[in-house]
Order: sequence, then C-alpha cells, then structure tokens
Amino acid sequence: MPEEIPLSPIGRDEIHKLEVALLIGTLLNPEFIELMKESEERLTWVDSLAVAAAALARERARISIPQIAEELGRSEATIRNHLSRKTRAGQLVWQTYEKFVREGVKLDIEALTGLSSREATQLKSENQELKRKLEEAQGRIKELSQQIQELSNKISSLKAKLQRLLEEL
Repeated sequence: MPEEIPLSPIGRDEIHKLEVALLIGTLLNPEFIELMKESEERLTWVDSLAVAAAALARERARISIPQIAEELGRSEATIRNHLSRKTRAGQLVWQTYEKFVREGVKLDIEALTGLSSREATQLKSENQELKRKLEEAQGRIKELSQQIQELSNKISSLKAKLQRLLEEL
C-alpha cells in the first residue's frame, strides 16, 4: 500500500516525506531528464533541485524563510529565488508540487525502473522462487558436506585398519 504524502506537512517526518516525493517526482519529470542530457553541470542541477524541494516542503509546513535558509545552509536570497520560481529548479519543483495537488502524489515507478507493475510483480515472484531454490540448494549442500565428512572419517578409519593389517603381515 502506498505511503501517504502530506502536501501541507506537520512535523519533521512529514516534511521529509514531501521533500523526498518532490525530489523524486521532479527527477522523473521528462523536462528535467532532457535538461540533464544537455547539461554539463548535472551535479549542480541535482543539488539545486534538492535545495528547492527541501525549501518548498518546509515552506508548505509554514517554516519561515530565515529558518529554512539556516536549516539548509543556504542564503535567504537563494531560498526566496527557489520559492518564487526565479530559478529553473524552483520552477520544476513547483510544477511537481502543483501536479501532486491536482493528481495526488503518484510517483511513476514504471518510469523509474522501466518495468510495468505486472513485470515488477513477476520479477518479485521469480525472486521469491529463486530464494526458495537457493535455500534448498544450501540445505542440500550442507547435507552433502556432512555425508562427505562421514565418508572421509570412514576412509580414515579403513586406512588405519589397513595400515595395521599390513604391519601385522
């Protein structure tokens, strides 16, 4: 069952959930993906996006701009620019937030993984089956290892008896 993501968070846990949802939702935005293909400064883009998402989540929780700036270690001007959509990162994060308001928080996991939910379910089922088979194989290996040890002990015992018999002859 999907986890509930509040659009007007109360408390740090809810702020964090909204922040992560905004960041992931924006990272999955086809417009952002195109920008990443064209950009030389991918790391800077992702950092700006993370700051914009964190700022918007906190702003939705009614945290003041000076406090947001202090928490995120950025200037108040940077926070204001993201929140007022003066930055491209701020615009993209706001688009994601507005989409969440219209459609609810839906992160397209199929786009993220490239798998349909049927394929994901099938892979989970196959994974469970492989885990079961692995456990069976490990159990069988343990049994065979014990049998090998027992046979090795018998061989050692027979070898010792043979050695005694040869000495007696």
